[in-house]
Amino acid sequence: MLNAINDFLIESFGPLGPLFAVAVLGVLLIAAALPTILKKRADPYAKLRDTAGPAAGTVRTPEKKTLRAARGSDKLDKFATFLEPKTAEEMSTSRLKMTRAGYRGRDAVRTFHAIQFILGILFLLAGVVYAIFASASDEISSVKLILSVIIPGAVGYYLPRYWIERRIQTRQQEIQNGFPDALDMLLVCVEAGQSLDQGIIRVSKELAAGYPALAEEFEVVSQEIKAGKDKPSVLRAFAERSGVQDVASFVTVMIQSQTFGTSIAEALRVYASEMRDKRVMRAEEAANKLPTKMTLGTMLFTVPPLLIILVGPSLYDMLQLFANFGP
Repeated sequence: MLNAINDFLIESFGPLGPLFAVAVLGVLLIAAALPTILKKRADPYAKLRDTAGPAAGTVRTPEKKTLRAARGSDKLDKFATFLEPKTAEEMSTSRLKMTRAGYRGRDAVRTFHAIQFILGILFLLAGVVYAIFASASDEISSVKLILSVIIPGAVGYYLPRYWIERRIQTRQQEIQNGFPDALDMLLVCVEAGQSLDQGIIRVSKELAAGYPALAEEFEVVSQEIKAGKDKPSVLRAFAERSGVQDVASFVTVMIQSQTFGTSIAEALRVYASEMRDKRVMRAEEAANKLPTKMTLGTMLFTVPPLLIILVGPSLYDMLQLFANFGP
């Protein structure tokens, strides 16, 4: 039976008939399975609420319904079970990672997984098209055919993740580089008579041009303090969002200073001096790494020409001598 189908496909569509049939069958299977996979499960508590009706004393106005329907995230709500992590711990980790990358939106995790899924499918289809054209023009092995399909799909799937990791590293490096300057400005503000909250607001405005990521973090801290949140919890959230060890140490110093009633200005002065020293040490470390990094380039671009100049004439003379002694 399979041989008959194979012969029929080859006679109808040429040597690539079975490959076309497999590709069409795969697309049909994906199209049939996606609605089931992406279908959002109904919340049983929502069904109970709808059955029981609104609670006593509550009125659901049509304006609220309109505002809910107008949210841009509703397009991805029906795919939430597929595009979001299944456990609360994974969801918290994903949100923290997106926040460290600078994406603070409510649907940042869902959008990231949607982009990851779409790019994976698109690159996979591009690999299938390339495999079809490559097999039509030349005979290639089945291993190369499979790799030409799988590798683009894997690249498309992991490309957003690589982008997020690079964004996190870039932001953390920017926060680390600008943190000593921020502490110096915060120390000046505190010694000038401003409170720590007012100093954070001023520092966030001053750092917006040079270090926008750090300025954004300080602005979030100031807004959370204005909203009435507990200052130690706000500072701990700042350290967790940034993911920088220097910021975590600063938060510890500020919380201890506030707990034991010591001078904040004195703590800032000592810690700011330490941060400046650490920045100088990091610069010296980077400078000391340069000779080691340049060694490979020096060997690649200096030693071969030098060997050609020194040994080349001797090799040429030896080849000429051997040629004269030949038969």
